[in-house]
Amino acid sequence: MLTDLKMPVMDGMQLLRAMHERESAPAVVVLTGYGTIESAVEAMKLGAADYLIKDARPQEILLTIERVLRLDALRRENAQLRRAVRKLHGFGELIGDSAAMHEVYRVVGAVSQNKSTVLVSGESGTGKELVARTIHGRGPLAGGPFIAINCAGLSETLLDSQLFGHRRGAFTGAVADHDGVFRAAEGGTLFLDEVSEIPLGLQAKFLRALQDREVTPLGSSRPIAVDVRLIAATNRDLEGEMRAGRFRSDLFYRLNVVHIALPPLRARGDDVGLLIDHFIQHFSREYQVAPKRVTAEAMARLRGYGWPGNIRELQNAIERAFALSGADTITLADLPPLRDDAVPASMVAADAAAARTLREEEERVIAAALRESGGNKNEAARLLGIDRQRLYRKIKKYGLA
Repeated sequence: MLTDLKMPVMDGMQLLRAMHERESAPAVVVLTGYGTIESAVEAMKLGAADYLIKDARPQEILLTIERVLRLDALRRENAQLRRAVRKLHGFGELIGDSAAMHEVYRVVGAVSQNKSTVLVSGESGTGKELVARTIHGRGPLAGGPFIAINCAGLSETLLDSQLFGHRRGAFTGAVADHDGVFRAAEGGTLFLDEVSEIPLGLQAKFLRALQDREVTPLGSSRPIAVDVRLIAATNRDLEGEMRAGRFRSDLFYRLNVVHIALPPLRARGDDVGLLIDHFIQHFSREYQVAPKRVTAEAMARLRGYGWPGNIRELQNAIERAFALSGADTITLADLPPLRDDAVPASMVAADAAAARTLREEEERVIAAALRESGGNKNEAARLLGIDRQRLYRKIKKYGLA
């Protein structure tokens, strides 16, 4: 498209904005008799492929159009390849090609087909809510609502009201009836983030709601049946919280029907590059600019950083680069000051070695308990301080039968 800037009804800048919102917009060359540096910069930011002054020779205009057409064809082909790569190296909106993520995809794909309760664990920023939304969107309840609530930072009374609802006058400020998120998610999925933060006094009521599939609003004695799928998430060690007496064991086992453990970004290898590409494409659409190229120095810094804030921190870094950089490249100067106390990528191997050591130690302790008990699994479970079902799973895992 070849367009002027000064036009009646809609000027060239408005036209650029409108064209940029279209998925398959043509390349745009701006041709104007009122050229200024400011208008040229604005036009390029809005996605113009080039900017010419009207006294340009016809041959120069033709050469510009030919060059823009070639670049646009390459850009469209590149976009198709990127979409194909994301399909090969991801699962819906989940991006990654590491072995750890393929295991996540396997479990998500299987559990999406039923309504089992799911517990998602992982460090902050690893994408726990995205996993929950993927399970909901691919499952039998996709047509129903997806309701998310964070259990942290709320008093016991307020969280009780948010979860189960209340009747008017149940407490100070309750001026009207409130349904609560269990009932709001009827026929769909309820996602409870930071489930470990549910106060101990409220956990018994929460457990009853899960077991009986009914809720009792504050200020009422009449239970109400609910039909929801529950997905809970935590960044804490729930088994450790259980041993410390801060989380009920019966609630833990009720939630831990299917467990999905999300790996930290530092343990996902080349997934960092795939995620950088994904976020560049995302923010190029949001900021209505062409995708930016990452310089070799900036890419080395991004790949070598430990990302303690995981995917969320990486996403924020790329968005910052789009917000502050007016160029078509992302350089070291465009990146935020990355914390020196982050776990560097060089420690990934050490993390894996430590995990192997822990597994070997666990196997050794279980084998010792079985020898001490003379093969009596009930006695071995008692010695280890775990329940019998969990011991059976460990015996099978390590081939100790």
